[in-house]
Parts: sequence; C-alpha cells; structure tokens
Amino acid sequence: MDKTGIINTLRYVVKKGADILSAVDDFAGVRMRVFHEFPYLYEGTLEHEREYLQTYCKAANAFLFAAYDGDKMIGATTCIPLKDEVEEVRQPFLDAGMDIDTLFYFGESVLLPEYRGLGLGHRFFDEREAHVRSFGTYRHMAFCAVNREANHPLKPDDYRPNDAFWTKRGYRKNPDLVCSMSWLDIGETEKTKKSLTFWMKAL
Repeated sequence: MDKTGIINTLRYVVKKGADILSAVDDFAGVRMRVFHEFPYLYEGTLEHEREYLQTYCKAANAFLFAAYDGDKMIGATTCIPLKDEVEEVRQPFLDAGMDIDTLFYFGESVLLPEYRGLGLGHRFFDEREAHVRSFGTYRHMAFCAVNREANHPLKPDDYRPNDAFWTKRGYRKNPDLVCSMSWLDIGETEKTKKSLTFWMKAL
C-alpha cells in the first residue's frame, strides 16, 4: 500500500454509549485481526466479541473513536469509566484502596498493520484523553497490557513492545496493579488465564 497522503483520505467516527452497538461487528473484526498478533495471540470469535463489547454499549459515558478507509474500519480505540468495567478490571484498583469513580479505563487501541506509521496511535490516545478531560471529574487514566515471557515461541524476531510509546505519552507501569483475564490462544483448545499489568497517567 502507498501510504502517501492516505491519512488525509481517512474519515473518523465517534460513538458513545448505546450508539457503539452500531459499530460492534466492524470493531470486532479489527480487534480479532490485531489481537491475533503477538503478544495477545487471541483466537477470537464474533460471538465472544459481541458479548465483550456489550459492556461498552451499556455504559452511557463509554467512548469509541474509529478510523475508516472508505466503508472499511481500519482502526479504533475505546475507553469507559472504570466503575462500568467488568469485575476483573475493577478489582485490582479496589484492592489498592483507589477511588474507582475517579478513574477512566482505556480498553484497546487497535489498528490494522497496513495503516501503522501514520500517527494514528497518537491520535487514538489524544481522542480518548480529550474525552476523559471533558468531564472534569476524573483524576487518572489507566489501561493494561498482557505479560508474556521473553522467550515465548510465537514471539516474532522483530517484535517491539509499546512500552516506549506509552512512556512518552506520560503513562507509567504499575507492577503492583495486575489483573487476570482468560482467552483462547492460537493453538489452544481451552481458554487459559493470562496476567496483565496496568499503566496509569494522572490528569
């Protein structure tokens, strides 16, 4: 793909709360493709994706920002008040004695490989952070990233983690804030638990 000028041809869509439902299938397709890659190695299904995204559709202040090339969604990002997230995401903050009413959780930022390197990663963070600041009541933003062993057999030789990018955006890794989630890995026949560590940024 010739990336020259393509950033100017993309269109952007914002959806909030129940309106996110209209984008669920498009978003699910992007999520399944991107999270199939290392380090998530996610073997997803449309049924599971629809179930997962219901959490966002039911939260009035949940936010989705999507990029389209024509009619094709090529990337998207989400965020949601932490109090509206599922228990396994909320619990580490509750255990640490934090006020979850002051926290906004960033769900995912996914972009098809052929559209990377255009600055959309920063755009996605900018849009989410602006959404959180619009309320004037939140003190922190947080997201989590899966932990994989350094010598994982499916780790590509050219793999580079996003740690440097996140750090430049002002986020800091919190080793004491860890949650567990289960999903089906590539090559697995049953779901297994994975640990994910949270990153946070103060407003």
